[in-house]
Amino acid sequence: MHEEILYWQALNRALDIAMAKDSSVFILGEDVGLFGGTYRVTEGLYSKYGEARVRDTPISENSFTGLGVGAAMIGMRPVVEIMTVNFALLALDAIINMAAKIPFMSGGQYAMPLVIRMPGGVAKQLAAQHSQRLEHTMMNVPGLRIAVPSTPQDAFWQFSQAIESDDPIILLEHELLYFTKGVLDSSIEALPMHKAQVRRKGKHLTIISYSKHALVSLQAAEQLAQQGIDTEVIDLRSLSPIDWETCIESIQRTHRLIVVEEDCKFAGAGAEIVSELTERCFFELDEAPIRVAGMNIPTPFNAKLEAASIPQVEDIVAAAQGFRLPS
Repeated sequence: MHEEILYWQALNRALDIAMAKDSSVFILGEDVGLFGGTYRVTEGLYSKYGEARVRDTPISENSFTGLGVGAAMIGMRPVVEIMTVNFALLALDAIINMAAKIPFMSGGQYAMPLVIRMPGGVAKQLAAQHSQRLEHTMMNVPGLRIAVPSTPQDAFWQFSQAIESDDPIILLEHELLYFTKGVLDSSIEALPMHKAQVRRKGKHLTIISYSKHALVSLQAAEQLAQQGIDTEVIDLRSLSPIDWETCIESIQRTHRLIVVEEDCKFAGAGAEIVSELTERCFFELDEAPIRVAGMNIPTPFNAKLEAASIPQVEDIVAAAQGFRLPS
């Protein structure tokens, strides 16, 4: 089946299919029931599965995330929705001290089939406390797996795979992707959850990105193509683990690297990506890698300042133009 679908609809469908197939799957969070979710991801599920499996919770992130941890320990498959990634700061004890560590500390006696969904990123004038990107925090926690789908197809695949997994998985969803449209083809075989995808082939340089900025990078690549710069774009799709092999193979073809991220440049995901690939590909790189990232400031409320604080298409294009490309 091949159709155009919105990102939130892809997530909704994945959850609906999983709940219909397995009675141990349930969702809990703020406004997931009667309201249908802040971004409509649980729309229609409350009336279909009832309040026992679509559970509205109090405004207490650490408590209901901890409840999800406990449910996973006794064989359920909870999906915890934290309304925004900014509120995940209140649940870090349950995420970091419990979900990530219990399988290891129990010697494998307890699995952790827990999915925690978190909308985040810079949206439209939500100001500093509601525009954060916390992938750097999650990436630094052994035991967590992190998926970052950028398209409806990947949202459907990766959410479905996460629910079926016995590991704790963080699903980071960018708030500006929910109402983007893309193809969902249920007839093709899903990529492995943590496999990167080459979104565009090229020969002059490689851009590696993830989530919304993988799509921004594609826009930049199209502009660069008009200038004769053939750019390869890799969408990581996962931040823990990272598919290094796909990245390395690309660098071996292009010999130049730009890493694009919306998160702040200092100690962000891009820093780890550049560090690892420089170690692994030092003699393949013809020039020093470039990071294009958000500024090291709290996100401004003013629309123009907000836009200036994170990478735009023109920033990526300018970075690529700085390379000495073969004639």
